[in-house]
Amino acid sequence: MDQIFDKLQAVSDRYDELNELISDPEVIADTQRFMKLSKEEGGLRETVETYHHYQDVTTALADDQEMLQEKLDDDMTEMVKGEIADLEKEKDELEQKLKILLIPKDPNDEKNIIMEIHGAAGGDEASLFAADLYNMYVKYAEMQGWQVEIIDESDTEVGGFKEIVLMITGDKVYSKLKYENGAHRVQRVPETESAGRVHTSTATVGVMPEEEDVDIDIDPADIRTDVYRSSGAGGQHINKTSSAVRMTHLPTGIVVAMQDERSQQQNRAKAMTVLRARVYDYYKQQEEDEYNAQRKSAVGTGDRSERIRTYNFPQNRVTDHRIGLTLNKLDKVLAGDLDEIIDALIISDQAEKLEHLNDAEV
Repeated sequence: MDQIFDKLQAVSDRYDELNELISDPEVIADTQRFMKLSKEEGGLRETVETYHHYQDVTTALADDQEMLQEKLDDDMTEMVKGEIADLEKEKDELEQKLKILLIPKDPNDEKNIIMEIHGAAGGDEASLFAADLYNMYVKYAEMQGWQVEIIDESDTEVGGFKEIVLMITGDKVYSKLKYENGAHRVQRVPETESAGRVHTSTATVGVMPEEEDVDIDIDPADIRTDVYRSSGAGGQHINKTSSAVRMTHLPTGIVVAMQDERSQQQNRAKAMTVLRARVYDYYKQQEEDEYNAQRKSAVGTGDRSERIRTYNFPQNRVTDHRIGLTLNKLDKVLAGDLDEIIDALIISDQAEKLEHLNDAEV
C-alpha cells in the first residue's frame, strides 16, 4: 500500500492547493479558470474525504491496540477487542474503496453522448429490433432524469429503423452508456413467421462522447460541405430550399448528412456535432485497438462489430457475453430496467483496472 499512500497524499496536497486557489480573488475574477479549478476540486473531494476518514480509523485502531497493552478489567478488555474488530473491518473496506477511487477516470465519463442505432443483419426484423433498442434506451434515460433528442432517423415501412441518431444529455451519461457500444443480437419469432421458427437478427449500437470542447483539432480545410434539397415529408419548403447538409471529413472519409431541420444553419450545426463525435471516435478506436493488441480488455467500450449481448424472447432471457451475466427478465430490460446489467459491467471494469493497479504496485 506504500505507493498508494504516496498517491493519496499527493491527491490530498493538490486538494488543499486547489482550495487555496479558488479562494484567491484573482482566480475568482477569472471565471474560466475558477470553473476549471472548482471542477478539479470537486473531482478530488470524495477521495480526500475517504483518505482522511481512513487516517482517523487507523489512528483509532492504533490507540485501541496500545490500550490493550495496559492492565484493563475483563469488561473493558472485551469492549476494546470489539472496537478493534470493527475498526479493522472498516479499515479493510476503506482501503478497497481508496484503491477504486485511485483508478484513473475516463475523461469522457462526465460527457453527454451521441448514440447511433443501426438495423444490421436480418432485414425488417433487424430494423424492428433497432426500434426496440431505441425505446429501451429512451425509457432508461427517463429513469435517469436525462434528456433525449433525435438528431437524425431513417425509418422503414414496417415501423423500424434503418438508423436513428440520438443526443442524450444529463449527469454522467457516457459513464453508464459507454458499455452499450457493440453488436446486439435478438432471437425471436417474427410476426410474419407462420411456422413459428425462431429467427436471429442483429442491430449495432455506437456510443460516442459529445465533443463540444474538441479534444482533437479538426482543420476546416479537411471538411467538404455540400448542400442540397431535402427529401421526404415537409411540403413545399423542403422541396424548394437547399437546407440539407452533407459534411465529409476528408482524412477519414467519414460522412454526415443532416436534413431534419428547416434551416441550413440548423442542419450545419447538428451535422458538425455528429461529425466531431464520429471523428473523435475514429481516432479513439485506433488508440484502443493498439492498446488491445497488447492487453485485451474484458469489458472496455467494445468494438462495434463485437457481439456483446443476446436478447432471447422465447425464454425471456438476456445475456451479456462479456461478463457472462444472464438475467431472466428480458421484458423488464426492454422496459428500461438496465441498472443491474450496467452496474455489473461497471464493477467488472473496475475489478480489472484494480488488478492492473495492484500489478503496478507490485
